[in-house]
Amino acid sequence: MKTVTIADVAQHANVSKSTVSQYLNKRFDYMGEETKKRIEKAIRELGYRPNIVARSLKQKSTTTIGVIVANILHSFSTQVIRAIEDMCHESDFHTIVCNADDNPIKEKKYIEMLRAKQVDGIIILPTGDNKELYNAMLQEKYPVIFVDRTVPDVKIPSMLLDNEKAAGLGVQHFIDEGYKQIGIITNVIRNVTPRMERLNGYKKTLQSNGIPIKEEYIKSLEVSRIKEGLKEMLSLENPPEAILAGNDLTLIEILKYVKEHNLRIPSDVAIIGIDDVSFASFYEPALTTVAQPAFEIGNKAAELLLNKIQKKELADENLVYRFEPKLIVRESC
Repeated sequence: MKTVTIADVAQHANVSKSTVSQYLNKRFDYMGEETKKRIEKAIRELGYRPNIVARSLKQKSTTTIGVIVANILHSFSTQVIRAIEDMCHESDFHTIVCNADDNPIKEKKYIEMLRAKQVDGIIILPTGDNKELYNAMLQEKYPVIFVDRTVPDVKIPSMLLDNEKAAGLGVQHFIDEGYKQIGIITNVIRNVTPRMERLNGYKKTLQSNGIPIKEEYIKSLEVSRIKEGLKEMLSLENPPEAILAGNDLTLIEILKYVKEHNLRIPSDVAIIGIDDVSFASFYEPALTTVAQPAFEIGNKAAELLLNKIQKKELADENLVYRFEPKLIVRESC
């Protein structure tokens, strides 16, 4: 079938090509209602589809951004993606989402693929292991924003939670409720910013309350080994009375273990999770959590990236934007 062009639409609607172009770009300032209806009818009858590639070459923009998440299974990641997509939709930008699986090789391939597709900018929840590539984008002044993590020696703006404070809120609540033997379980740290900072917040809060840090109460494990690690912790001669789960996936594994071994929350073990999972309020008992404002973080990342793409003035641009955690007290302590 012959490709329908702007010229075909113009001839069918009895207008000029520039008028059709103005219509497609939503520039209706000097266009009568009857003209708009004729063009709309011509497009519908001819089955015209704009040539996005040709238009992007002409405008030097694909009106598309990429989002690369470290692990799409985290509820935080999906909430951030939703916020970014909402913001981009309002600005008539499209979003391509990629999942790196915490794999730097996969992340590198996605960055290169998105750049080859000429997306206008990228938001990355970085693995942290592609410094050379990150810095190359920075040197090219290519629009890029980090979310959830910072990378040493890479000066790309990053949006993330005040992770030390988040862990501190959880630990302090345990202490205020009378617990002194407090453990923490996180995913494997591997220099991942939130995990390191949450562990620091845990330690600092214990120290400020005069409670000694016990290394046997600290576990950093692959998700598949969290139940095993919890079993080791609870089998100690003096096991922890309370456990802080470093994120949503860790919390889920802890809850699976609790159910499999018929443990009671909070009488056998008290639990607080960082990340306010969707089921926290109706789990039995309802789970105390430390929530992070994922939608606010995603909105800010998208806003900053779009400003960079559109070369707007960034009067208050920082390297790190910190967001406040919130303790949501329920019944698991």
